[in-house]
Amino acid sequence: MTAAPRKGRKVGFEGQTTEPEPDPWLQISTLRFTIAPPYGGEVLVDFTRLHPRGLALAFARGLFMLVAPRGPVAVRSSIKTYMTQLPSFFAYLAGTGDRISGPADLRASHIDGYEAWLEAQGKSRGHAPTFVAKVVSVLRRIASDQPDVIEAGLRERLRYVSSQPYAPPRPRDAYSPFIARQLRDAARIDLVAIEARLRAGPCFGEIREIEATARKAHAAIEARGVLRHRDPEWMALYARRWKRGLWNADFSMTLHSAHYLTSVDIVPLLVLLSLETGLELECCKTLTVDCLRNASGGTVEIAYTKLRAHGAEHKTIRVRDGASSTPGGLIRRIIALSASARAHNSSDCLWVYYQTGEIVHGIRHPRSTIDAWTTRHAIADDAGRPLYLRLSRLRKTHKALWYLKTEGHMARFAVGHTIEIAARHYADVPSLRPLHEQTVADALEEAVAGPRVIPPSEEDHLRSRAASADQIADAPSVAVLDGEQDVWLASCGGFYASPFAAAVGSPCPTPFWGCLDCKNAVITARKLPAILAFLTFIDEQRAGMNTNEWAAKFGHGRERIVRQILPAFGDDAVAQARARLAAQHPIVYLPPEARA
Repeated sequence: MTAAPRKGRKVGFEGQTTEPEPDPWLQISTLRFTIAPPYGGEVLVDFTRLHPRGLALAFARGLFMLVAPRGPVAVRSSIKTYMTQLPSFFAYLAGTGDRISGPADLRASHIDGYEAWLEAQGKSRGHAPTFVAKVVSVLRRIASDQPDVIEAGLRERLRYVSSQPYAPPRPRDAYSPFIARQLRDAARIDLVAIEARLRAGPCFGEIREIEATARKAHAAIEARGVLRHRDPEWMALYARRWKRGLWNADFSMTLHSAHYLTSVDIVPLLVLLSLETGLELECCKTLTVDCLRNASGGTVEIAYTKLRAHGAEHKTIRVRDGASSTPGGLIRRIIALSASARAHNSSDCLWVYYQTGEIVHGIRHPRSTIDAWTTRHAIADDAGRPLYLRLSRLRKTHKALWYLKTEGHMARFAVGHTIEIAARHYADVPSLRPLHEQTVADALEEAVAGPRVIPPSEEDHLRSRAASADQIADAPSVAVLDGEQDVWLASCGGFYASPFAAAVGSPCPTPFWGCLDCKNAVITARKLPAILAFLTFIDEQRAGMNTNEWAAKFGHGRERIVRQILPAFGDDAVAQARARLAAQHPIVYLPPEARA
């Protein structure tokens, strides 16, 4: 009989060992390297001209760590800003005469001295702190990874950026409607031309002798994605064109533009997208090919990433959807136009196009490309000079145009923002000042507009002038003063010339208390009992109506009676009118619309 198996001990295995991740600091041992941020494409960082080398190497490592996965710097343009601004700190240190070999030699005084030096170089109080902030950010990163390297006083100084009192930045102004119209028209012209170009494809009818060579070149592009200068198809076509005197400037761009969007096309598309959606420039740049979500009823959501909204980066905005004149339709057109390029670049970025021998993703728009576009379309500023286009102002321009469309109604204007943020950052810009001034003027005019109130002394004077044929200009007629043109609360000087009528010659359409806001109305002492009766009536309505409803219907009229009409007659005239009102029996009749 076989013995029952005995219970053995559990066998233990050593945990699988994994190679430790390399220290990111050790990856940066040179002053020239590439960084690949999440958005915008790779950046070549070159600090080889910065001295001393030890400090430059530490700053290079610090910048690398700022961009590392989950780092605060995630956009290519932000890295470019660091590369542009950090060298000025090294220039300042070189002028101090201090012996500095690395971050351990830096002191708090160097940060304060750098800020003062920037201001002496002409940087404004608002601009200089942006340079200081880059240095502080890198040093904070260094202190976080190597706390013993940074001197204690400097670590304390790194808790804040500027030693100067905070000066709120001046809000960036929007472009005027005149400039916005030029930008939108130029961008739409280019969109039509881009669509026509890509729809037509390669053209082979230029010269019959090179048609076969051109077909081979374009076939190679479709198969391999791009043709480069050393490819035989490229060289053969270039040589045949050159022999026949054909213009070969920008040959590669022209050749590939028959198949793909190009870097030249990106500027008008980005301008149009920013103007139509109002998205921030960086948000437009980081859109993905699947950014359109939940289409419904002629609208669609755009899913975008706002990197500054830490903890709430992923956002959506609902926009119109349809033809290319709508934001949703425009994005669909961009997706369709980039489809051929996307076959050779699998990025999910919305922007995939040809640029300098490769199909790239992400937006890179050198200043020269923007200037060339505005020059080609002869876009002028408000003074008629060539426009220096700043793409960062397009969002403000969209907001300003929407503000004008909503006529300053903050609840409608503040889409995607609190009313406070919308008012402070987007409504308070110089380009909207004329609207604000006109609004104030309209409000003042409305406040003083209304009936002409004529107390007894003025009425007697007007009657005597009329009797002597010495009529005063714009004075009410005797018929108005005598009550021949009476309506309920006043005498009407123009029942068929009402400012509230849809057309001249139409009868006045307003309720009778509209006289309290009408320039045609004339109120004399004879109408005071009716005025007082109406005042009593609207006070009684408070008991049967909620506060908002009562205020909407009668609040303004009551203020007009109490603050403008009654004080014009004086206490004695008002008292006499109350006595006449009390003696009437029954009380003065109120038209039905007052009770409706």
